[in-house]
Amino acid sequence: MPRPDPSAIRNLKSEIPPAAWARIRLFAMDVDGVLTDGTVLISSDGTEAKSFSILDGHGLRQLGRAGVVVAWISGRASAATTTRASELGIPHVVQGRPDKLAVLQDLAARLGLTGGQCAYMGDDVIDLPAMVWTGIAIAPPGAMPDVLAGAHVVTHRAGGHGAVREICDHLLAAHAAGAGSKASKGRSQSK
Repeated sequence: MPRPDPSAIRNLKSEIPPAAWARIRLFAMDVDGVLTDGTVLISSDGTEAKSFSILDGHGLRQLGRAGVVVAWISGRASAATTTRASELGIPHVVQGRPDKLAVLQDLAARLGLTGGQCAYMGDDVIDLPAMVWTGIAIAPPGAMPDVLAGAHVVTHRAGGHGAVREICDHLLAAHAAGAGSKASKGRSQSK
């Protein structure tokens, strides 16, 4: 696959129909490079640290309260990831599994969802199969070129700096609009 010209990469969110956003019931994502900036700090005693965005965390909590399932799928196991997921109450956290498509398809099947009801956000080629399978494939702007080329949406904010929050806010707005239109239909039918 030819490498895209970085100047040609653009945010494609506006080209996705609102109904496609409203169909999303599972928002799954990679961790390193998506929820973090991809940096892992390892001290001489072997402990590790990562930096997670508070903006992303707040958006993920709001999304969960709105009924959208959130999942983190990482090819690398990390105690820092486990701790942050626990703080946020992320219901599905799978680590140390490089076949992210298999993990995502298994989770979707257990939840009774199709690929079109899932969105996946990743930044490296290991994420591409999962991205291709979903209804909406998302990448932060620092993703690898092949991932940027395969994404339906490229966020404005970088991984670990609010990229996930952008998507959370968009999903929340789409779900709120969908709920509003269902409520107005119900009112008009009851008159």
